[in-house]
Amino acid sequence: MFTGLIETIGIISAIHPRGDVWQIDIEAPKIAGELRLGDSVSVSGACSTVVRSDNRSFSIEIMEETRKKTKLGNLKSGSAVNLERAMRVDSRLDGHIVSGHIDGLARVEKIETYPETRKYYFSAGQDLISGIVSKGSVAIDGISLTVIDVTTNNFSVGIIPTTISETTLSELKEGDAVNIETDILGKYITKFLKTRFSDTAEGGEMKNSLTWDKLVKYGWV
Repeated sequence: MFTGLIETIGIISAIHPRGDVWQIDIEAPKIAGELRLGDSVSVSGACSTVVRSDNRSFSIEIMEETRKKTKLGNLKSGSAVNLERAMRVDSRLDGHIVSGHIDGLARVEKIETYPETRKYYFSAGQDLISGIVSKGSVAIDGISLTVIDVTTNNFSVGIIPTTISETTLSELKEGDAVNIETDILGKYITKFLKTRFSDTAEGGEMKNSLTWDKLVKYGWV
């Protein structure tokens, strides 16, 4: 588990395709020396396992599913990535609970630049938008952010100067893809509601019948 608070930016030094597994070497002298074989690291939001490390760099391996589902499949030598080690259970949870399991990709639709801050607009499919709520939490490339507004096909977030200077968000431009992880608590609530308020159709299949009236009846709203 992670918090979405980025520790450092790493630089991809090499990518080694090996059949259906790709090894990615990452230069990250700030944290590499403290990593051990088997440790979990969030690489631009994707939970990855350390397979090699030294004082300046470490390596991870990703499979085809990760390459297809996340932006890690588009990395190349010289690409910058956000890095965060797994959170400690004795630390404050200063961001929000981030699993490192990417739900999908969104794209930068528009960037508004102000004297000190920026506002980013992202377009996304309905499967992602349905898990994002105004003033809720979302992880973008592993960064814990608060949602400003949500529409049927996009959402926006605000970025403070520290986040601009210490993450890869400063490099984004319109059209770029980003990894998205929606709030894990919302996912479980949605799953519970769909199961709790569903009917069993013929053949044993679950037919979703969640309605606003049922939510009111059972005291959820």
